[in-house]
Amino acid sequence: MFRYRHWHFIALIFIIILNTPGGPLSDSALGGPPRILIRDVALILTMDPNLGEGELGVIEGGDILLAGDTIAAVGKNLQGSGARIVNATGKIVMPGFVDTHNHLWQSLIRGCGTGYDTNGWLDACVFPLFDPQIAPSCAETYAGVRLSTLDLINTGVTTVVDWSHGITAEFVRGDIQALNESGLRFVFAYYGSDNPAVIDDMRLVKQTLIDPNPLATFQVASHPGMEPWFLPSLQAMSDLAKELNMKLHVHLLENITQRDDQPIEALKMVSALGPNLLCAHSIHLTDKEIAILADKDVRIAHNPLSNMRLASGIIRLPDIEQAGVQVGLGLDGGTNDTNDFFNTMRIAVGLQRAVSLQADVYPTVTDVLRMATLGGAEVLDMNDQIGSLTPGKKADLIILDPGDVNFAPRFDWISQIVFNGQPANVEWVFVDGHPLKAKDRFVGVKPAVIVQAAEKAANRIRQDLQGLDHYFGADILCGFLFSGI
Repeated sequence: MFRYRHWHFIALIFIIILNTPGGPLSDSALGGPPRILIRDVALILTMDPNLGEGELGVIEGGDILLAGDTIAAVGKNLQGSGARIVNATGKIVMPGFVDTHNHLWQSLIRGCGTGYDTNGWLDACVFPLFDPQIAPSCAETYAGVRLSTLDLINTGVTTVVDWSHGITAEFVRGDIQALNESGLRFVFAYYGSDNPAVIDDMRLVKQTLIDPNPLATFQVASHPGMEPWFLPSLQAMSDLAKELNMKLHVHLLENITQRDDQPIEALKMVSALGPNLLCAHSIHLTDKEIAILADKDVRIAHNPLSNMRLASGIIRLPDIEQAGVQVGLGLDGGTNDTNDFFNTMRIAVGLQRAVSLQADVYPTVTDVLRMATLGGAEVLDMNDQIGSLTPGKKADLIILDPGDVNFAPRFDWISQIVFNGQPANVEWVFVDGHPLKAKDRFVGVKPAVIVQAAEKAANRIRQDLQGLDHYFGADILCGFLFSGI
């Protein structure tokens, strides 16, 4: 027994030495990281004008070489000796979509409150879950978020901002565990308060659960309002965002009634206006407020599907773009009832045409494709890593099959991505060089198992919501947040 253990220990040490950086079996010793050659692509949208034609950097017929987690080369007739070959004949390749605002746990309340506006939906479907008797457990939160991550991957999202309500510490852990296991690049926006225990947990979560993951980034989330129950929390979260040098992410003027909250004044008061402020929705802005956001380089996450579903209104997107405000697209959780980025692009274009009666109004097809990729990366200050297929950036990309019945035949593929595209056309999804979807199938996960767990969690929540005999409003929500729940 002693000899066995002795030689087992020696073998273990030998394996560790061989696989250390620079060791005999390391990537560098074997000629570099593993490579993938995506060959014979019919159409490449690089989003880099230096690589191809026009603003989208279009290349007709070409190859893409991935080296580990990085895009090594994009061009024609690339050589990939020893590389794994992905045949993309007749396919479209482009950067993965960047979802700048979502609430992934809300898959657990899909279909809830479909007859309500924003305020009614919150009262019926969200605020009650802050009751400790109803709040999703760690396992339930995990199931809902994991289901949403599969939905995101299915539609070609490679980076997501998950604005998490942080209902309990266990809720937060279940949320992040699902994100970590998904393989997605993600930003975790933790909704906090001025409660010292909550602030301590936010620091702990960033240090122990987010920072160790190279695919993860942290944000601080809050609600802007001048009311005495919101302003102290907004101040605390603004201060924490500055301390951590992270973005502050808020919902801004989603519903017309929120004008009474004086959110811009609140953001001014806590000195939050600046490039590290990300504002979701931003529908009911005045000319003066648009000018303020532009002057301070504040960023906006536009969520057209959610805005329609909740009768929130139509964002003044052409005016915002003309002012120079950077805008990305977001799916916004369960309120749009499905994570379909093609539909989000389509609606972002269609709403502005419907309200302006002009077909050439911003955003055009080119505008919305950029907004969905590089524009989203710019909003998050991640455009040095993602958003285009520029060599040296992270290998986050998708392969689309335009041969399905909803997409074919070819007339103008770039326009068809926006007006014909569906999740069914997403054949491959790569994040950091790893395939999360390959040949129309999820990699390393059984969707049926995730669906079953989410169904169980949603059934429990639905039953508890139906059993409520009292009303939950924003004042109750604030009471739970301030108590550290």
